[in-house]
Amino acid sequence: MPNFGPERSRVSSAAAMPGDTSERLRTAGMRVTASRVAVLEVLGEHPHATADTVARLVAARLGSVSKQAVYDVLAACTHAGLVRRIEPAGSAALFETRTGDNHHHLVCRRCGRTEDVDCTVGERPCLAPGEDAGFTVDEAEVVFWGLCPDCQDRPVSHHNTKELQP
Repeated sequence: MPNFGPERSRVSSAAAMPGDTSERLRTAGMRVTASRVAVLEVLGEHPHATADTVARLVAARLGSVSKQAVYDVLAACTHAGLVRRIEPAGSAALFETRTGDNHHHLVCRRCGRTEDVDCTVGERPCLAPGEDAGFTVDEAEVVFWGLCPDCQDRPVSHHNTKELQP
């Protein structure tokens, strides 16, 4: 299931490239470890993955790693700006390596498929509230909800009637 949460990004990055993962960690001031490299590479290959999915894929890659170690790496990489945590309503947290830009997300309310959507404005914030209550607004997090092409073509059955609610 998907889930998003805005995190402040300090390091711009696109999807992880296999050759630059170690350098991205060093640039962010982090030690290069096998688990950190594996987490970033898994997220580069599987954007919008849950922590459990990342843990399963990292364990398959490294042979052995605790779920807690993966959670710790995700937290540290999020704090360093290498990973973004997104939290759509009613879903588990999702993680991606696309940080430092102004993009939003499309979420299928039936299956949870999540896709990136570039902001048409291109700079933060791309939206302004009608009333800011004295806040200095520096970011807007937008989630678009709907049905993905696969779910549009699939009839609703009693097995797939629970849809995600924004």
